[in-house]
Amino acid sequence: MPATTSSSNSIATRLGALALVPFALGALLVWVVRPEAHPYAAAALSAYAAVVVSFLGGIHWGFAFRQPAPTPRLFTWGVVPALVACVGVVMQPYAGLVIHGVMIVVCYLVDRKVYPQQGAAAWLTLRFRLSGIASIACFVGAAGA
Repeated sequence: MPATTSSSNSIATRLGALALVPFALGALLVWVVRPEAHPYAAAALSAYAAVVVSFLGGIHWGFAFRQPAPTPRLFTWGVVPALVACVGVVMQPYAGLVIHGVMIVVCYLVDRKVYPQQGAAAWLTLRFRLSGIASIACFVGAAGA
């Protein structure tokens, strides 16, 4: 993968920040909505987190597709986050959001090893920032659920 350009990094940074809005808003809403809306706010945050966790796994399929003889490990790991996210999203939000928050951290830890091997190490700083905020939002949401 070629080194990231300034414009692609800027776009990714902006879109990444935009993708954090549902995390921050969801974590806030879990704490401030009326009791009758609380289950919906918590479920919405959990569903969004599950989508993001699934996306983080899907990136590994993209890495594998770029290779003429990909390692099965990329495909295998690529489905694990989605499977775990599926379990998390059907749990009560106070527990499911913890699962999602932990998976976001686990995905980042895996990516710290995989990204450099795939020529994507330049993206790890952005991934760290986004993952940190997203996982904290999941934990804050879980505490409010």
